[in-house]
Amino acid sequence: MANQCPLCCSNQTQPYFKNNDASYFSCTRCDLVFTPKQFHLSEAAEKTRYDSHQNNPKDKRYREFLSQVFNPVVACIQSGAKGLDFGCGPGPTLSVMFEEQGYAVDLFDKFYANDQSIFNNKYDFITATEVAEHLDNPGDELSRLFNMLSTGGVLAVMTKILDEQVDFKSWYYKDDPTHICFFSQNTMHHLAKAWGARIQFYGNDVILFFK
Repeated sequence: MANQCPLCCSNQTQPYFKNNDASYFSCTRCDLVFTPKQFHLSEAAEKTRYDSHQNNPKDKRYREFLSQVFNPVVACIQSGAKGLDFGCGPGPTLSVMFEEQGYAVDLFDKFYANDQSIFNNKYDFITATEVAEHLDNPGDELSRLFNMLSTGGVLAVMTKILDEQVDFKSWYYKDDPTHICFFSQNTMHHLAKAWGARIQFYGNDVILFFK
């Protein structure tokens, strides 16, 4: 079905919101809110938008933003742990922060670091910061990342959580046309249950899944 949930593949979806730019649906099984493929940008248009990002390791404010993920991950990994920064973007910074603390980190980004060999590796930690909302097949893509963890490893996801406090109509996060799926805490718990993972929330937007 055209409006099948891209996370849990359920056909139990219903209209959620519509404006001039897109229609959004919610899944009654996993609580994901998503916009169907006909409203997604082409890869060329998507990359053009990412090319405008000005992230770099020397930006102190950007480092502070990423510390929301960095700090809880560092607190639960061992010395010598090997990591992956998935969706590192045009200016990898989180990987630099880990490397400064002695951790080795591989990079992957479908536009800027498309090294398919990383999918054959095992990692002690994987970070996906401001990535999940861009995925057109989030169920398979996030599950693949979790399966790449070594036993005891951690997958750290940072994305804006959709909850009852959010007025979706005026929510700035949905207005980025590259943002095509939105997760609630229920959605994250659905993933944890499917993976048999322990889950921990840090603040409003950071979720750690432990294998």
